[in-house]
Amino acid sequence: MNGKAIDIVKSSGKRPSEAFDKTKLHKSVRAACLSVRSPDGEAETTAHNVTNAVIVWLETKPEVTSEDIRRVTSYHLKVFHPDAAYLYEQHRRII
Repeated sequence: MNGKAIDIVKSSGKRPSEAFDKTKLHKSVRAACLSVRSPDGEAETTAHNVTNAVIVWLETKPEVTSEDIRRVTSYHLKVFHPDAAYLYEQHRRII
């Protein structure tokens, strides 16, 4: 991103906004891939590609919700790894 911070508004509204953290997104996508038994290299590549796609989407946004991030991440993850995308989408329902 071009150095500007993007605020992420928490969907529940109970916690304060926080700056977008690409490392946090990368780790969550990678974890979803590994959870469906992807090889480490594939998980890393998928997480890199999905994170970059989300960053491009964020370029024009001054503020988004955590649900926006989850929706856009799921959309891009479906392209690279449909099984991991399903798990990523269902994560909150499973727990």
